[in-house]
Amino acid sequence: MFFASAVVSPLTAQVKQAQNPIIFADVPDLSMIRVGDTYYMSSTTMHMTPGVPIMKSKDLVNWHLVSYASDTLGNQDELTLRNGKSTYGRGSWASSLRFHQGTYYVSTFAQTTGKTYIYSTKNIEKGPWKAVSFKPSYHDHSLFFDDGRVYLVYGAGKLQLIELTADASGVKPGATEQVLIENASTPAGPNLGLPAEGSQLFKIKGKYYLFNITWPKGGMRTVVVHRADKLTGPYEGRVALQDLGVAQGGLIDTPDGRWFSYLFRDYGAVGRIPYLVPVTWTDGWPVLGSPAGKVPQTLALPASKGLIPGIVASDEFSRRKGEPALPLVWQWNHNPENSLWSLTDRPGYLRLKTGRTDTTFLLARNTLTQRTIGPTCAGTTALDVSHLKDGDFAGLALLQKRYGLVGVESRNGQKSIVMVSAETEKPVELQRLPLTQNTVYFRAECDFTERKDVATFYYSLDGKMWKAIGGPLKMAYTLPHFMGYRFGLFNYATKQAGGYADFDYFRIAETLTSAK
Repeated sequence: MFFASAVVSPLTAQVKQAQNPIIFADVPDLSMIRVGDTYYMSSTTMHMTPGVPIMKSKDLVNWHLVSYASDTLGNQDELTLRNGKSTYGRGSWASSLRFHQGTYYVSTFAQTTGKTYIYSTKNIEKGPWKAVSFKPSYHDHSLFFDDGRVYLVYGAGKLQLIELTADASGVKPGATEQVLIENASTPAGPNLGLPAEGSQLFKIKGKYYLFNITWPKGGMRTVVVHRADKLTGPYEGRVALQDLGVAQGGLIDTPDGRWFSYLFRDYGAVGRIPYLVPVTWTDGWPVLGSPAGKVPQTLALPASKGLIPGIVASDEFSRRKGEPALPLVWQWNHNPENSLWSLTDRPGYLRLKTGRTDTTFLLARNTLTQRTIGPTCAGTTALDVSHLKDGDFAGLALLQKRYGLVGVESRNGQKSIVMVSAETEKPVELQRLPLTQNTVYFRAECDFTERKDVATFYYSLDGKMWKAIGGPLKMAYTLPHFMGYRFGLFNYATKQAGGYADFDYFRIAETLTSAK
C-alpha cells in the first residue's frame, strides 16, 4: 500500500494542476475582482443579449455564469436586426468590474449607442441591477474609486481621466478631461499597429498600476504596465509580458497572498480565450510569467472540472415551476422578439416562431446561441418541422460571418434537409436531401485543436445513425463579428410569417464522435 501510494502521488499531483488556457472558450476583455474568498469576472459579448455576463469562481479556474448586468442596450434598428441593420462586432465592449462600499459596479460602453453604461447592485448573483447611461462612449475605460471620488480612465494611445459623480451616474458637473499619459504605447517601441488600450487601473500599497495592451507591427499582443505615486501621475512604463500574444487584463490576488494576472489570447475561430499568469513583485513592479516573461502551461491552482455546465450546458427545454425560462448559458443573437419564442406553448420544447420575412440568416431575429468550446466540441439538436410554412428554414447553426447551417427548408410543399456554407462570406448550398418525416436530428462538430478550426455537419433520421452532409466548414474569426463561433438554434421565414419550429433539446459535448 505504501509503495503504491508513493508511486501514484506525484502523478496525481501533476494531473490536478490547472492548465492554460483556464477557459477554452470566447471570454474576452475580462475584468476580475475578489470579494473575500470569491472571485467574480465580467466579459464582453457585444451584440448578444442579455449582455455583460458575470461569472463566479472559488479558485480562479472553475467558473460559472451567475448573472448578466444588461438586458438590452436600447431598441435601435441595429440592436433589433430591423431594416437590414445589425450591430455585429459592436454592442457592449470591454467592461470594468468593481466592488466599492458594499456595492458591485460593472461598466461598459457601446459604439452602437454612443453611450457609457454603469450597472450597480448589492447582490451580484441575484440582482436587481440599477442601470444608468450617459454620453459619450468612453473607449476601453477602467472604472476607479479612489479617496471618495470616482473616475474613468479611457482612451487609446493617449490615456485620459474624467471624474464622475459620487454615485457614478454620470460625468461630474464641471469636470474636465485630463491627460494621464500622452502616449502609453511608448514602452513597446515606435512601430505600432495597435495603440495602448484596454485600460485597467489598480491601487496596490499606495501605488497606482495601469495595465494596457499594445501591438507592435510584425510582433504580438503585448502587456504594458505604467505606475505612479499619484493618480494623476507622472507615470513610468515598461513592457510586462510579450509571449504567445497573451495580453489585455489586470491583476488579482488570492486570500493567501499570491498574485496572478488575468489575460486572454486570440486563438482563431473559437475566439479569445482567458489565461492566468503568475505575478511576483520586484522593486515595486509586477513581474509577469513563470519564469519571468513566459506564460506557463500549468498553474499551481486546482484543475479545471470542464466548462460544462458552468459556461455552456445541455438543455432539454423542460422547466420546473420557478425555474428561469432560459439558463444563463443562452444568449440571443441581438435583442429578441419575446413574443416569438416559447417554452410553454409545447412543454419540453423550445418553439421559435416567425413574425416577419428575412433574406439572410445573419439578419434573422431570435437565433438562440451558446459558445463553442475547445479543443473540440459537438452540439446536437432534435427538431420537429411539421409546422414550417413555405419558405421557412430552421435548424442548427455555427454563427460567425463565415457561418455554417444544417436545417430543414420548406419549399413548394416539399421539405428538404439542407447544408449551407458561408465560408466565402456568401451563403452557398452544398447539399440538399428530400425529407419525408417531421422529426429530424442535427449535429455540428468543431475541431479547434492547434487552430485547425474545422467544423463538420451531420444529420440523422432516427437520432442514432449519423451521416455527414455538405462539406467541412473552414471556420475563421472575422473582425466584423469580433466573436468566437457560437452554436445557434434558428428559424426564419423567407415568404410568409406565422410558421414555427419545435426544438426538443440541445446537447453539448466536449468530444467528437465519428459518423456511423
